[in-house]
Amino acid sequence: MLPENKVFILLILFFYSVTALAPQDASEYEKRLNKIATQINSLKSKIEKETKRESSVLSRLSKLGLQKNLLRNEISYFNTVRERTSSELSGIQKRIAKLQTELDKKKDSIAKILVALYKFGNFDYFDLLLHADKIDSLLSQNKNLTLLAQHEEQIITGYFKTLQELSSSRETLAEKTSEIEQLIQKAANKQQEFLVQEKNQRDLIKEIAQNKQIYQQTMIEQIERAEQLQNLLKNLLEDKVDLPFTIIPLYEKKSQLPWPISGKIVTKFGNIRHPRYNTITASKGIEISPQDDLIVKAIHPGIVLFSDYLPGFGNLILIDHGMSYYSLYGHCSEALVKKEDVVTAGNPIAYVGDIGSMKGTTLHFEIRFKTKPLNPLQWLKRR
Repeated sequence: MLPENKVFILLILFFYSVTALAPQDASEYEKRLNKIATQINSLKSKIEKETKRESSVLSRLSKLGLQKNLLRNEISYFNTVRERTSSELSGIQKRIAKLQTELDKKKDSIAKILVALYKFGNFDYFDLLLHADKIDSLLSQNKNLTLLAQHEEQIITGYFKTLQELSSSRETLAEKTSEIEQLIQKAANKQQEFLVQEKNQRDLIKEIAQNKQIYQQTMIEQIERAEQLQNLLKNLLEDKVDLPFTIIPLYEKKSQLPWPISGKIVTKFGNIRHPRYNTITASKGIEISPQDDLIVKAIHPGIVLFSDYLPGFGNLILIDHGMSYYSLYGHCSEALVKKEDVVTAGNPIAYVGDIGSMKGTTLHFEIRFKTKPLNPLQWLKRR
């Protein structure tokens, strides 16, 4: 099992790196920010719904997972804004360097003009600069100066325009630098909030494990959530879905299916006896704690029947593999597929998460024939 701090770092990297290689133009940054903002709003809505179930232990657990997910997205948002601002900063720095080069060239031209002005009218170079906003009136004092100024007016005007633009660019540079510093601080503050929520989640899981009354209440709630999942399955399976392609039947791949994610099994299939309270609970799937890879993959070709948040299961993916065989992937932090998407074996479908999990960051995985749960270990490749 990965240490919690390593899980946090990997999750942040995943949330941030999904779009890190995208083209570096303004429209792409806006698309990325709009996507993250949509996810943030969706999470806030889910948190609000879970808040109304505050008396439920599993709802408290799910809410903590959702809040952590929200904070990850907010950190990703600030990092994306910072990346966009850094790109703008780089552009400003290049512009300043170009303006400085232009200014140096124009200074040489101005110097030659001022030498000529000096010869004609003993005109002081510094006086010209000090009265730059009154060049017309100053030069009109001498006809020769006026003719010369008209000839070189574009150079003189361009010099002061470039000087003004350079000053403005340096002000913008300072503003962008300050903005980046603020974004770094905001991301750091969100990370501290994340660590607080992570501790709260660990404390609640510990409390469930050590307090018999709370544990029993949680088991009752788990049975209720399992029934909700069963009802969802029954409703979904009433509508027959024709796969858009021919696939090898799932039953022919028994004991040969790829694992949805690499890691350690922390919850087995079947009846589980609690070592302390001597109570028995039924597990209709397995739970896998990830090692290095946090991307959940489809085990077999099929079509997505369900991809949404389900209380107690986090973001849940249900895939129809044909001939009444299905696979389920729960506790996900983010779904990468939507309903009616067609997937093949090995397709990324979600990021592993901890929403509603009492084992931390884990994948809840099931294989079903119709609504009957099957032991996944009899279907997955031996390791």
